Amino acid sequence: MKVQMQSVHFDADQKLLDFIQKRLDKLETFYDRVTEGEVIMRLNNKDGIANKTVEIKVHVPGSTLFAQEDAASFEAATDAAAESLKRQITKHKEKLVAH
Repeated sequence: MKVQMQSVHFDADQKLLDFIQKRLDKLETFYDRVTEGEVIMRLNNKDGIANKTVEIKVHVPGSTLFAQEDAASFEAATDAAAESLKRQITKHKEKLVAH
């Protein structure tokens, strides 16, 4: 899957980008028609340890799925957002089969 990644107000290292790419590639095991993804990583100025936000948009035929998660690390936020997308993809796929 082709994934566009943006990091707002910081430079993401290659290790983080590879981690996100690998995590999103796993979504294709649930639905092979995922066409592309967009990831926005953002550092928040709010207090507390969950100051890293990851927004993931995944395009599937006929729909765009979206998840946003805050966590103490970008990896944890990516995992949580990917889990959410996995559920959304499964639901989307079930809807298609039902019709």
